[in-house]
Amino acid sequence: MPQSEHLWSLPSPLKVGDRVNIAAPSSAICDETSLLAGIAVLKSWGLTVNTPTCHGRHWGYLAGRDSERSSDLSADAGVALLACARGGWGAARLLEQAVPWRKGWFLGFSDVTALLCSRMASGFGGGIHGPLVTTLASEPNWSQQRLHDLLFGHPVASLQGTCWAGGVGIGPLLTVNLTVASHLLGSRHLPDLRGAILVIEDVGEAPYRLDRMLTHWRLVGALQDLEGIGFGRFSGCDDAEQSESEHTFSLEQVLRERTQDLGCPVVADLPVGHGNGGNAALPMGVLAQLDGNSGTLSLELPTHR
Repeated sequence: MPQSEHLWSLPSPLKVGDRVNIAAPSSAICDETSLLAGIAVLKSWGLTVNTPTCHGRHWGYLAGRDSERSSDLSADAGVALLACARGGWGAARLLEQAVPWRKGWFLGFSDVTALLCSRMASGFGGGIHGPLVTTLASEPNWSQQRLHDLLFGHPVASLQGTCWAGGVGIGPLLTVNLTVASHLLGSRHLPDLRGAILVIEDVGEAPYRLDRMLTHWRLVGALQDLEGIGFGRFSGCDDAEQSESEHTFSLEQVLRERTQDLGCPVVADLPVGHGNGGNAALPMGVLAQLDGNSGTLSLELPTHR
């Protein structure tokens, strides 16, 4: 992975009055209350949120036909932030056609991992793995403030996790949902991982399925040249049905065993991803430092912002 900051340089910080578009590239929006609450948070920051066209739109379990959801990504030049409404499934379907990416900020996580990765692989900075519009209002204050500060060009604090393997790694940051990113392996939509700091999260996957996915990453050589691995939250990923059985592995056992021989720092329990406790916003492609001795993940944001 190229180490150039220019390739994934961040957009100009947001300012009061900047316009925001809401995109729904994945599942249909079923909860208008959470959507409106998230929009209210964005407006409280002084941003102008364009009326979303995606609410009530659906095609089966998707938030509209592929052409409709793809049109949400075609933000005009005057939109400073494109914020995704929710996850679920469907974003990767949009990658079958060329996405007309524009410079600016792009926000989401979960199923939106497919778009964050493809956008980064296309050379565009400004992607943020962070709260969706429908989850933003339920984020704790520190998480909302972190996203605000990141978008508006203010410093953000390091994240604290748990040390699993020592050492210090520095490289471009890539934060993904493991299941979604696993289905990008072998495509042009997953950025080159060599020299990267990879942060992984997931939800609702049993340990054996996580084992299978991480083994797939190992078999294709995607984990062997990383500068560091961070594990976010794996909500609902312990196998409750077999927790009393000796014929199983715990979530922690799987994550540790599949990464212990990679020779890079590993930090677990980062406050990133699904579930309670906050989903810390992390910008894609910026230079990051993962310290396996102190258990911290720090961002090296440009000072000229």
